[in-house]
Amino acid sequence: MSSSLVLRSTFPRALAQRVAARSAIQARYATTTATGTTRDSLYIPGGPVYKGTVNDPTTFPPPSRSHGSYHWAFERLLSASLVPLTAAAFVTSGSNYPMVDALLGVGLVMHSHMGFDQCLVDYVHPRKFPIIGPISTWSLRTLTVATLVGVYQFNTNDIGLAELISKVWTA
Repeated sequence: MSSSLVLRSTFPRALAQRVAARSAIQARYATTTATGTTRDSLYIPGGPVYKGTVNDPTTFPPPSRSHGSYHWAFERLLSASLVPLTAAAFVTSGSNYPMVDALLGVGLVMHSHMGFDQCLVDYVHPRKFPIIGPISTWSLRTLTVATLVGVYQFNTNDIGLAELISKVWTA
């Protein structure tokens, strides 16, 4: 009796009704099941699963040969072929052998693109950064295409990549 008197005198009536309704809801959900356990303490295999958070399991990409072992082998082949290609580009003159100069330019740009792309995949993935992730991926693709166009223009209309590097080296 005295507790209800204190409750009515200190709290407004609406707040008292909310507290009473909340305790009734909690009592309803705290009822025991047939095994004698409460609903809150039921065992869920794997724990409770909350959807729509950062703790969601990552989705696996669909299997693709272009992004699997062939992709890894292509990266290693490109990296290993850049060593003799660089030596061949500097031994021969870029103006006499423009194909070697073009292969060096495309190989260096693709090698750099794959390295930066792996950094973006590892650290700026769209699951954690839903806006910045795709923007940075498409920015990298745009810059790679612009660099390839620039290397093409430089190799066809100017002295070429290998000749430029040899002139800068001897300057």
